[in-house]
Parts: sequence; C-alpha cells; structure tokens
Amino acid sequence: MAKVEFFTSESVTEGHPDKICDQISDGILDELLKQDPMSRCAAECLTTTGLIVVAGEITTKGYVEIQDIARKTLKEIGYTNPEFGIDCEDAGVMVSVHGQSPDISQGVSEGEGLHKEQGAGDQGMMYGFATNETPELMPLPIMLAHKLTRRLAYARKQGIIEGLGPDGKSQVSVEYHDGKPKRLSAVVIAQQHIDNISEERLKDEITKNVIKPVCGNYLDGDTKIYINATGKFVIGGPEGDSGVTGRKIIVDTYGGIGRHGGGAFSGKDPSKVDRSGAYAARWVAKNVVAAGLADKCEVQLSYAIGVAQPTSINVDTFGTNKVHEEKIVAAIKKHFKLTPRWIIERLNLLRPIYKKTAAYGHFGREDPDFTWEKTDMADVLRKECGLAETKAKRVVEREIEA
Repeated sequence: MAKVEFFTSESVTEGHPDKICDQISDGILDELLKQDPMSRCAAECLTTTGLIVVAGEITTKGYVEIQDIARKTLKEIGYTNPEFGIDCEDAGVMVSVHGQSPDISQGVSEGEGLHKEQGAGDQGMMYGFATNETPELMPLPIMLAHKLTRRLAYARKQGIIEGLGPDGKSQVSVEYHDGKPKRLSAVVIAQQHIDNISEERLKDEITKNVIKPVCGNYLDGDTKIYINATGKFVIGGPEGDSGVTGRKIIVDTYGGIGRHGGGAFSGKDPSKVDRSGAYAARWVAKNVVAAGLADKCEVQLSYAIGVAQPTSINVDTFGTNKVHEEKIVAAIKKHFKLTPRWIIERLNLLRPIYKKTAAYGHFGREDPDFTWEKTDMADVLRKECGLAETKAKRVVEREIEA
C-alpha cells in the first residue's frame, strides 16, 4: 500500500508588502552595482500605510537616489492608486544609511586584514536543495505556488481579470504517494481587489484564468479550492500589513522543503554569503541531481566572518543516492572551491541582476542571469563518481516523466 503524505508551500505576488521591500532593497543594490561592481550593500526596507523607510550600510564609489528607486519600484509593481494602500507619487520615503563597519571590511576586502583572499562577510550556514520531481529540479509545491502568483500578477497587468490589486498570495497542498507527487488536495488564493467587484465573479474568473491553467491535471473533483476565504480582500498592501525586507525567506527558497539557515537575500551584495553561499549551495545540489547521482540533494555550507574557506560542507541525499555519499562529497570538494571570491567569479555575481530575483523565488527560474541554475558541472561530477552517462541521464529523465 502506498505511503500517502501531504506537503504545502506558499508564494506571494510582487505587490505583497514584504516583497515591495525586497524589490526596493534589490533595486538599490542593482543601481550601486551598475556604477561600482565592488559596492558593499546591506539595504533594509520597511513599509506601512503611505510610507517607505530604508536603512542599512552602503559603501560605494557610486551614488544612488534611493527615493527615486522606491517610487519607481512602487510604480512598476502597480501601486499607482492610493486606494490600494500606497502609491508611487505620494508615498513618504525616509532614508538612513551609513558606511560598512571597518571591522567587517578588513576581513572581507581582498588583500586586507589577516587573510589575503576575500573572506566571508559574516558567519552562518546556508542550504541548497534540488529534487528531480520537476523539470526545474525543484519541489513541485513551491513551483506551482510561484506559477499561481505570477499568473495572478499577469492577469492583473494584462486586464484579463478586472479590479485586481497588487497584493496577493497562493498556497498549494500536494499529495504524495511513496514520495511522488500525484494530485493537489487544496489550492488557496488570496487576491486584493476593488470594493465594487462581486466576490462570486472574482472566484469564477480566478478559477478559470489562474488556477486551472497553472494546476491542470493535478486538480481533480476532490481538490478543495479556497479563494478569498474571509469573504473579501479590499484592504491590502502596506495598509493591510506592514512589510519588511527578508521576511519571506521560505517563499524565496524551497517552500519549506529542506532546511534554511535563516539568512535573507535581498539588499545584500555577493560578499554576504547569506546570498552568494545559498546560490552556490543550490548550484551544487542541482548539479548533483542533474548528474543522476541522487534523486534529492541538500547541501549545507557554513562560513566564519573574514575566512575564505567554508568551515564545513555537508551533503544529504535522503537515501536516494546512486553512488556512495562519500564519493559525492569528495567530488564536490574537488571541483567546487566555494570560497566567496570563487563563487562570485564562477557565478558572475557582480552584476545588476538582483531586483528580478526579489519576487517569485530565487531558484528554479529559466533566466540566463540566474547562473546558479546552470547544470554545467553535472558531467564533471558524474565522471568523478564513476556513474555511466547513459545510466545517469536515464535516471533523471525517468523520474521527471513519472
């Protein structure tokens, strides 16, 4: 008899208050990197009704007009009407930033302090994860949740569904049989809307234009669908809830499958291993699965501030490995240096690419700028572990088709 389990993940639209903050923080970082690729940035943002507050540490040879970036971001998201809790023209924007601590800088800057090579910008642990249950080598629950929120935003911006506001959320519950996704037991949508739209009409249109196109064959007659379960969702955005940078770290990563080190990404330049280390861990885990060495792989990296080499590398394949786990770890250590400077150079991270990571997840995206999604090391790992190419390819293809 099959073992039946359920797993739930959620996503939020770009107009969610926390995601407003993530996008402003990464918009600031992108503008700094355009002017000075060696900029150091830790930009934090808070939003509430009619107000944006930006604080943090910035060291750069460039200059960024933070108020302009905040207003431009609000406009791009769709906050152009005060009715939705904040608008790009009239929002107040407060800014308080200062330079990076020299105590941190001496350990992070190349050729300074006790270490000749660039050290990590902080201590901490980062996780990367991959699984062959989807073509993106991501867990199905978070991929469907992101596709739903993307579709909500698309339906709003294209006028497919009239009267939608920028704020919204999705949640999906996937039923697994013996570890394989089979169906959706529940789909939850919360979507901001104007006051004079009929809830019944809204539910019908979201079901027809968002849920069914995204979820397709995973829906059945027993799937429970909840849309604006309280009855209405008019007060949203920063008026409904305050938002803060880095408060959607599970949405940003794997939807709760696998572990998380606790560090947020947005607003941080790549010298902060919270970001670059997590990207590298995903790159490693994805290449392990793409090589056919395991069906699932979780990689943990840890760092000490000012020290280049990771203090530890741990790999967990949850018993799905096709070769001994020790071989996989040895292959990773041989072919992935995983120092901050090496990661930054190999993944080409000193570019203004981060604002688009700040909504709909940092992983599982088909975008050439998301270099950590490449599977360019799969062949190397496969050969190092002595796994035949045809067998490895057959393993991955069979699992995705199933």
